[in-house]
Amino acid sequence: MSKAETRPATDADVAEIVRIQRDTWHAAYADILGQAALAALDSADAHASWAAAVADPATDVRVATEGSFTVGFCVSGLAPESEVADAAGTLPEDAERTGLVATVLVEPRWGRRGHGGRLLAAAAADLRARGALRGIGWLAQADSASLGLFRKAGWNPDGTVRTLDTGERTVREIRVTGSLDLTTVP
Repeated sequence: MSKAETRPATDADVAEIVRIQRDTWHAAYADILGQAALAALDSADAHASWAAAVADPATDVRVATEGSFTVGFCVSGLAPESEVADAAGTLPEDAERTGLVATVLVEPRWGRRGHGGRLLAAAAADLRARGALRGIGWLAQADSASLGLFRKAGWNPDGTVRTLDTGERTVREIRVTGSLDLTTVP
């Protein structure tokens, strides 16, 4: 069996990150997002945005690998106030020590092999290293696979929701929160 692990992303990983996002969103989110949002993933802007994220010292981008294949990625960093605030705009006491897991994506053909859990645990470790005490993430309410991953890690909806407009559709997102004391089971 091939070795599975996570590691920090480099510039050399950007093309694979773009491909994984494009392929995964087309497979898993086409009905949720609409075609216009998916078409934007094929633009040169997508590559430039991911290259900037990988280079940003305030952001941790990790890739999951199995053998020589890049199979997924995650993005985390300290959460902006706008992401931590409740619906009324009130910040919790721990706002400055809250991390954001912005995305965890594993290419569907590599699913159910522990890559999502390894990525989430690695993101939690990165957030702890940045001084965060807890984490949050936003998930499309219709994305049962991602919700299952976060729930398995002990992260649960906190009652805060938002609606994003993709230009074609609106997407209801729920915020999940949980402990950063996650570990990877080999």
